[in-house]
Amino acid sequence: VSTVIKCRAAVAWEPSKPLVMEEIEVAPPQAHEIRIKIVATGVCHTDLYHLFEGKHKDGFPCVLGHEGAGIVESVGSEVTKFNPGDKVIPLFISQCGQCRFCKSPKTNLCEKGWASDRYDVMSESDTRFTCKGKKVLQFMGTSTFSEYTVVNEIAVAKIHPSAPLDKVCLLGCGVATGYGAALNTAKVEPGSTCAVFGLGAVGLAAVMGCKNAGAKRIIAIDINPTKYEKAKVFGATEFVNPKDHNKPISQVLHEMTNGGVDFSLECVGSVAVMRSALESCVKGWGVSVLVGWTDMDDFAARPIQLIAGRTWKGSLFGGFKSKDGVPKLVNEYLEKKVKLDEFVTHNMTLAQVNDAIQLMQTGDCIRSVLSVALQ
Repeated sequence: VSTVIKCRAAVAWEPSKPLVMEEIEVAPPQAHEIRIKIVATGVCHTDLYHLFEGKHKDGFPCVLGHEGAGIVESVGSEVTKFNPGDKVIPLFISQCGQCRFCKSPKTNLCEKGWASDRYDVMSESDTRFTCKGKKVLQFMGTSTFSEYTVVNEIAVAKIHPSAPLDKVCLLGCGVATGYGAALNTAKVEPGSTCAVFGLGAVGLAAVMGCKNAGAKRIIAIDINPTKYEKAKVFGATEFVNPKDHNKPISQVLHEMTNGGVDFSLECVGSVAVMRSALESCVKGWGVSVLVGWTDMDDFAARPIQLIAGRTWKGSLFGGFKSKDGVPKLVNEYLEKKVKLDEFVTHNMTLAQVNDAIQLMQTGDCIRSVLSVALQ
């Protein structure tokens, strides 16, 4: 019978403050739960969003992190498909397989799990974490900034035993999100012209998705010119810096492409950029996809943009049904069809998490991967 584990975790006690390395207690897994030793985790902008932008008072204290990979330590009762020692990726989108959304091929949403009604606080009220006698929430149901975490089995993917955890952890969020937004949501077509706004990990993964879908022109857009060389690695053919132009970026793209791009992907999480991305699409059949996460502002557009035949849509986790999609993506990485190593610009330890957060705030990294517990 598994017992309480004491381990190290980076705790966010309150919004906008540095994370604090603490010893926490991780309770044993209950029915249908899995306790996972986290070996590696990426630091994603959604962690920063909760800490610095969403700032929902009921969402703290919490352990952030939702882009991790690890090894099953123990399983609760009624868990039959996982065993101690399995390599796994915890999933911030569950796939129960039973609800009407899971049964539909049209979506990857699931009615179970933290996300069904707690998007504002970004965690379930129930948790297996305590620290200094206080309940600590599990961010997005995962909390990978901890040496151990407990996750419902509907939100865990078992992956290939040879997968390097310090690389495939990126498939837990950022890379799957951008890559799938191009392939599954936009459904980028061979020979098409695409524009990707924002060249963080999600945007670069979207560039990779456009390339793998056979796009002919992939225009990468960012206000940081150092990102262009990186974007080329993933398949970008051109680069535009909005700061180099004294007219709207949508106009620049219209002039470059004879009236607009076939597909645009917004990978920033800014409502102003979302509008620019829509307006950059060609009339008649242009498709623009919102990929960047935000819930802080309303967006606006002129109805004529849509009346004239453009489609505006959103993508969560790249449209991948999580338990089905992530193991396949891991296999595609092992077969060299999907790049992951090229996203990792910094390798650090969990204790350096605040440095990793600062690197992301300044845009000086693509992905920092933290080593959490030793294998």
